[in-house]
Amino acid sequence: MARKKLIAGNWKMNGLMADGIDLAKGIAAEVKAMGKPACEFLVCPPFTLLAPVKKALRGAKVALGAQDAHFAEKGAHTGDISPLMLKDLGCTYVILGHSERRADHHESNELVNKKAAACHAAGLKTVICIGETLEQREAGKAVEVCREQILGSVPDAATAADTVIAYEPVWAIGTGKVPTAADVEEVHAACRKVLAKKLGKGNANKMRILYGGSVKPGNAKELLSLPDVDGALIGGASLKVADFIGIAKNAGCAE
Repeated sequence: MARKKLIAGNWKMNGLMADGIDLAKGIAAEVKAMGKPACEFLVCPPFTLLAPVKKALRGAKVALGAQDAHFAEKGAHTGDISPLMLKDLGCTYVILGHSERRADHHESNELVNKKAAACHAAGLKTVICIGETLEQREAGKAVEVCREQILGSVPDAATAADTVIAYEPVWAIGTGKVPTAADVEEVHAACRKVLAKKLGKGNANKMRILYGGSVKPGNAKELLSLPDVDGALIGGASLKVADFIGIAKNAGCAE
């Protein structure tokens, strides 16, 4: 089953106005220069940069996404942003359940599931993050943890059209440590089997599973050529045009 790779940048809490606009313009220019890229591109800036980045990406085949959303349409939720607000801004994607939010904001699988269902109802595609800690990896529980997170975090009505899974081993995010290609493929293949059981084989075969965790131009070719790896969710390297585009090119996105 051919799945079009997704190269996604998670800018996290980085970028003031000028920085964000320059970064977006640089990415847009590089993607335009590719003509008809073989991959899809996505950038997820902080909430404060969504509108200016949307403008800076104009004319480029780069989707806009947010880094989180509340499950309610509106109401007394100070500091939160609703899926409809994101849709109104021009977002087509939203990242949910990132390990940093699961840890720092104590987000449960159930909450991520509720958020994902609300985002789907609003017409947004979700990138649902899963991944084990170093302690869980060393205990041999990586697959078990990811299985539980998929079963709990992904809505029963999710489809390959509205959901992307991002496997990010927590111990590899921003550390420079990367699991072996065999380890990555083992988890991705196991995740696809869980998705098949939960959502049906058709959806599982079409659903993209991204890898995230210290992805760089130097390791992109090996990681993104694995059979069950359908792109990357990129953190630090997405803040530099050369690195972000270098990953895409080494993954075979350019003609």
